[in-house]
Amino acid sequence: MLTGRKILLIITGGIAAFKAIDLIRLIKKAGGEVQPILTQSAQEFVTPLTAGTLAGNAAITELFDLTRESEIGHIELVRDADLIVVAPATANFIAKMANGLADDLASTAILARDKDVIVAPAMNVKMWESPPTQRNLNQLISDGVLFVGPDEGEMACGEFGPGRMSEPETVFEAINDYFHSFDDKLPLDGKRVVITSGATREPLDPVRYLTNASSGKQGTAIANALRAAGAEVDFITGIADVPAPAGVNLIKATTAQDMYDAVHNSLPADVSIFCAAVSDWRPKSVGTEKLKKTGDGTAPSLEMVLNPDILKSVAELKSPERPSLVIGFAAETEKLIENAKAKRDRKGCDWLLANDVSKETGTFGGDSNQIVFFNDDGHTEWPKMSKAGIGRKLAKDIIAHFKD
Repeated sequence: MLTGRKILLIITGGIAAFKAIDLIRLIKKAGGEVQPILTQSAQEFVTPLTAGTLAGNAAITELFDLTRESEIGHIELVRDADLIVVAPATANFIAKMANGLADDLASTAILARDKDVIVAPAMNVKMWESPPTQRNLNQLISDGVLFVGPDEGEMACGEFGPGRMSEPETVFEAINDYFHSFDDKLPLDGKRVVITSGATREPLDPVRYLTNASSGKQGTAIANALRAAGAEVDFITGIADVPAPAGVNLIKATTAQDMYDAVHNSLPADVSIFCAAVSDWRPKSVGTEKLKKTGDGTAPSLEMVLNPDILKSVAELKSPERPSLVIGFAAETEKLIENAKAKRDRKGCDWLLANDVSKETGTFGGDSNQIVFFNDDGHTEWPKMSKAGIGRKLAKDIIAHFKD
């Protein structure tokens, strides 16, 4: 239930704007209050009268409303809200958010905010995948903005792919989870968490290395959710495509051995989460000079040795050095359930989050994920959601663990 919760709902222009009307109904049915703001483009798809009537509060459209601005209305709107939701969020509005533009009521309210923001993107697949949009997304993730979706499917324009706004029920669930995950004041205040993220690199010579396709997005999303819940986070990151989250103790690690050392130097902790994609092997010897072609058409042979097993090394520690909750990740391309269960048994971790990273899923480098969660009770399939949503759900489970 959202009884008494005040949601500032920003509706921007796009065919998905009609979904915001259903979202208003869901919030109101759960006992929440909605104050709609419609951008000029949004009014091409839904009317202020419709949004305002359903919300029970007049929809606001103008920055320079003389009645409200006598009380500095755009500031009042933000201060009075418990949460800001942008649904749908167009590529243009996401760009405004990421770059601090404030040329209308909606973007001014965002810039003046002192509340968290949940964004539900909606745009053409090519616009979503474009480098500028992805840069803006990464900036907003770094700023602590929460995302739900977008979903993959057929567009109004007939194209197919990621970019569809999540269904109103999914956005409502994210809003509900936001409040119910953190009903307590900073429920993880006083807890220390160690998180590994990103990809390690194992050098072959001064210019070449072995690595993998991990983007670091999932580890960053988890760190953001745990920081929001009040945890102190040691964020140990390899190579990543996204900026490190704000408010963490940032520790950079290039190789698996670097990451192993950083993890053990960060202990003791209450929780350790191993989200990084760590190289299992490294070359036995590293060339001091660039390896050259021999000219005879043959390639050099590489002798590999095992890297230290970071997850297992922590799971095998005894109290008080061992965190009370050790959480691993399993990236699989086949037999996900079978391989992930075997990995949890082999590593000795308390929880394990498994995901399919085969090419067709788009998990590596993408913005969504689908998790199969393993613990002592067996395994549970989580619905596909944004990586930010995965972070919030995992944070909620960690909070529940410490309450029990």
